Amino acid sequence: MENLNFHKRKLYALILAAVGLIALILPWISISFGGFGSTSVNGFRSWGMLTLVGVAGVAVASLMGNKLSDFDENTRKIALGSFAAIAAGALIFFLRIQTADGGEFVSTGIGVWLALAAGVLGLLWMLGRVKLPDIKKDDPTSPNNPPSNF
Repeated sequence: MENLNFHKRKLYALILAAVGLIALILPWISISFGGFGSTSVNGFRSWGMLTLVGVAGVAVASLMGNKLSDFDENTRKIALGSFAAIAAGALIFFLRIQTADGGEFVSTGIGVWLALAAGVLGLLWMLGRVKLPDIKKDDPTSPNNPPSNF
């Protein structure tokens, strides 16, 4: 990861933002018309736009300033608020679907769950509650890196 010209935390933040963007493209709701077919709707509408703003905020916070150093205090707050926006957009969209009068004809899609997971994971990670793995190439205890003294 050292050759990518990004700090590890900023790279992970961009990866989680990319997951949130992919989640926006995936179906957020599926509408069934009984025996007459069904359709799905992606997240680029309603409260999904809050998720899009959060994805853009994480990208801006990660690309601002020196990319080789960790988040400073201001960019960390921007990234934290942006991950909260990703999670809030998906959660509010989900709650609106559950309280809508669609009944058995409307169900949530995978995009809502993926965006919610990316937002919550990013939020917990920025708060320090979750530790993401640290991958090192020169770790002699790694099973992928056997000792070279043979």
